[in-house]
Amino acid sequence: MEAPAVNFTLLLFILLLVTGVFWIAEKFRFSRQRIAAANAAAAALRTRREELHKQGIAPDASLSDDHILATRERLLRQPWWLEWTAGLFPVIAFVFLLRSFVAEPFKIPSGSMEPTLVPGDLILVNKFIYGLRLPLVHDRMTPGESPQRGNVIVFRLPKDPAIDYIKRIVGTPGDTVSYENKHLVINGVPVAEKTDGEWFDPRSMVYYQQYLEMLGKTEHRILINPQAPTYVIGGPDNFPHRDNCHYNAEGFVCKVPPGMYFVMGDNRDNSLDSRYWGFVPERNIVGKAFFVWMNFGGLKNIGPIH
Repeated sequence: MEAPAVNFTLLLFILLLVTGVFWIAEKFRFSRQRIAAANAAAAALRTRREELHKQGIAPDASLSDDHILATRERLLRQPWWLEWTAGLFPVIAFVFLLRSFVAEPFKIPSGSMEPTLVPGDLILVNKFIYGLRLPLVHDRMTPGESPQRGNVIVFRLPKDPAIDYIKRIVGTPGDTVSYENKHLVINGVPVAEKTDGEWFDPRSMVYYQQYLEMLGKTEHRILINPQAPTYVIGGPDNFPHRDNCHYNAEGFVCKVPPGMYFVMGDNRDNSLDSRYWGFVPERNIVGKAFFVWMNFGGLKNIGPIH
């Protein structure tokens, strides 16, 4: 999954700072100036009305209580530039805190996680389950759960952290992951799988064999195309810790380094993942994908992510 080139978190943080400055200025300066000006104007109108009464002159409508009140409310009203800065600060602060520490939305643009996630799925990612991190710098603030095999995670692509990807964890730190002849083996134990009918791809108009796979405690569906080649053209990159992996005509065997994870797409023959660009550092993990809340192309996929 790729994210837009624009760093939305950085943009939101800049808006938070700008609107926050105006909010503070409004609270401690601008609003007090307007209150003082409104009170002074109302007092001046009342004084003028009293002077006219003493002179036996009936004041006109401009000195009535309603007009004085309207004048005061007009002077108390925020100017438009404060409405669009200080007025938006609480909303931007709420969105920033929600996205940074609770849940962040993402959109699935490709088929690499089919059949679990399909293009157009709008998903939510849990930002606190693996521990809270400071926005932008990504330093951990609180402990959390350790990512587990079978978890579907969003992470910053190691070779280009400006891009967000989504894949499933198949190997945790210290694991030996083997994928040869399209069979996944972890620490010498074959991962349980069984056929589960066929899955129809509406874009290519082709049926693919579907399997149920058990990773840890997570049972999920995967797609395997027996006719597809072992690797895409170009093969694996020269990624960090590349010497932990051994490739052959049937597949590969990789030893996952400490503090890193090995991830793969559920659409095994249509996914650029750790097989090609390497391991995901723990620091790069954004959070755990847990719910599909909408897909405007179809509603059948809405629900929890397994």
